[in-house]
Amino acid sequence: MKLDHNNYDDDDDDNDDEAHKMCLAIIDRDVSNGDDCNGEDLFSPPLNFAMVDNGIFRSGFPDSANFSFLQTLGLRSIICLCPEPYPEANMEFLKSNGIKLFQFGIEGYKLFSDHEFRSQNFYVFLEPFVNIPQDTIREALKVVLDVRNHPVLIHCKRGKHRTGCLVGCFRKLQRWCLTSVFDEYQRFAAAKARVTDQRFMELFDVSSLKHLPMSFSCSRR
Repeated sequence: MKLDHNNYDDDDDDNDDEAHKMCLAIIDRDVSNGDDCNGEDLFSPPLNFAMVDNGIFRSGFPDSANFSFLQTLGLRSIICLCPEPYPEANMEFLKSNGIKLFQFGIEGYKLFSDHEFRSQNFYVFLEPFVNIPQDTIREALKVVLDVRNHPVLIHCKRGKHRTGCLVGCFRKLQRWCLTSVFDEYQRFAAAKARVTDQRFMELFDVSSLKHLPMSFSCSRR
């Protein structure tokens, strides 16, 4: 089954696509002009790629253009928060590099309606109440906390909402204040930030996970 990245997620953002394409175009131009370092190929990280902590990374859905970059991370595992079957090309990449896939399917959502107003079309995006599965996030966190899975990459489609919620709950385990948790979430979600996501992170109970070993320096006092 071919995975259609354009249909299953709520995180669609044309601006992100254009920015990412522009970045790739600049890389292609520089390489063609001989501007790459010492004649070596330049790497292309996935959309919204960032380091979360030692051995933990986050991003949007990686594609074949990102595989060379991912190899530099020496990944042991990938956490995918999308419910659809993983693309065949990605599965081949994981297999050839000995990377384990943990898939925790969380449905995306996006509702909109087209309104006619003064002969103009306006798209009104409605944010429904969504019951984000706490048990799923909790199980994904257990994978994140297990250093045997490191280095690990967490991703959804755009690396914003689902990934942001998981990372936000991880930050609560690290005793981050909610203001800092929300600031980080909003840096990636930007104009697409959702009150429901932030409410979920605020109410998420980390007490059942505090007994798990944590090797992160910022989690200790």
